[in-house]
Amino acid sequence: MFSSIHEECGVFGVFGVEGAAGIVRTGLAYLQHRGQEGCGIAWSGRDWSVRLQKGLGLISEVFGGGVPDGGDSVCAIGHVRYGTSGGGEVENVQPFVFRRRFGDYATAHNGNIVNAGELANALSTRGSLLHSSSDSEVFGALFGECRGGALSSRLLGPVLNQIDGAFSLLVLTRDAMFACRDKYGLRPLSVGRLGNGYVAGSETCALYAVGARDVRDVRPGEIVRISAGGMESTQYSSFTQNAMCAMEYIYFARPDSDIEGINVHAFRKECGRALFRESPCGADMVIGVPDSGLSGAMGYSEAAGIPLEQGLIKNAYVARTFIQPTQEMRMNGVRMKLSPVGSLIKGKRVVVIDDSIVRGTTSRQLVRMLRDAGAAEIHMRITSPPLRYPCFYGVDISSRNELISAHRSTEEVCRFIGADSLAFISEDGLLQAGRRSGLCLACFSGKYPTDLYSHELE
Repeated sequence: MFSSIHEECGVFGVFGVEGAAGIVRTGLAYLQHRGQEGCGIAWSGRDWSVRLQKGLGLISEVFGGGVPDGGDSVCAIGHVRYGTSGGGEVENVQPFVFRRRFGDYATAHNGNIVNAGELANALSTRGSLLHSSSDSEVFGALFGECRGGALSSRLLGPVLNQIDGAFSLLVLTRDAMFACRDKYGLRPLSVGRLGNGYVAGSETCALYAVGARDVRDVRPGEIVRISAGGMESTQYSSFTQNAMCAMEYIYFARPDSDIEGINVHAFRKECGRALFRESPCGADMVIGVPDSGLSGAMGYSEAAGIPLEQGLIKNAYVARTFIQPTQEMRMNGVRMKLSPVGSLIKGKRVVVIDDSIVRGTTSRQLVRMLRDAGAAEIHMRITSPPLRYPCFYGVDISSRNELISAHRSTEEVCRFIGADSLAFISEDGLLQAGRRSGLCLACFSGKYPTDLYSHELE
């Protein structure tokens, strides 16, 4: 359960469907867990002019009354944001709309560009003005330099090859929507059919929620062009990897989403099984920390033959603690968010399954709450390896100083949080749980799939 890590956002788009802007609003609501700082929708109608509404806050706050003037929309893209690059101003909320001589277009991006500084400097030298401090605006500015008329896969490909890092990108033009994914496959993006049109989004749960069918992943290094003529695929890079961010499975994605053919809930449950095989523990009950620890707790319980109990109750009306803007608010959020069931756990030996330990302060508070509720023993089991390195691909860990496991052993972390025992899943166990040979494990191992450019490992 994160105390200081922020997520990288989510995108959703619809092409060729009446009332597209309203459908995007629904899709974004299913991606709200990916970002709660701000949201926006850009759409076009039969006149092909691009309109935009965005603001700070939740979908229900910014679009509580629907999308004004969006009833005639046939194409739209949207975005939910927690900023990992740039400040919290509304100027940094996406989508971004660009008006060029060859027509209007809009961009929405999930991820982080590691060479954004270098690209921004080059753009400035060439006379391009950036109006926000978000790295995402770099996409639109580079596209604006394309020559040869309206944007196309042929023009977008060379631009995307200049951009290094993690991105799932939607581009809306006057006659097409482009769904593009980085060549490393670091961030998820899927496309599918919706009635006589098409839909694209960061997670399949949102696509299925609006009625999509024939859903598939956008491949690493692929551009999918969606137009009245259907879907066309272009591979813009021959150098590709399948390095999906492991934290998508461990924490960020909803359990009802499928990422690259693997269900998130099933992955987390198998991680719980792997945790028991690697770090068994005698106990009276297993409890999961809501929400992303619940699936792992099921797997641990089944593998161990120890009863699974609902020992922690979540207050559904308190936002996720990691999304709060200050540490004090996050800590208050922990106390308000979770309540131990004292009558259930009093005098019991408890195995607690959680997804991660960042600073350790949240886990420490959780252990104290369980002690106060009468737990006889508390054994923490974590479905991620120890977080030791910063992420440069969209998860807001900027420094090793933020990570308790970067400078302490597992035994030292265990003493800090006050548990009777502590164990993390191994990197091999994580890969085996997903039946995968490749995931981005950089935040655990320090082995990054890209050049880090001007970024430093602090």
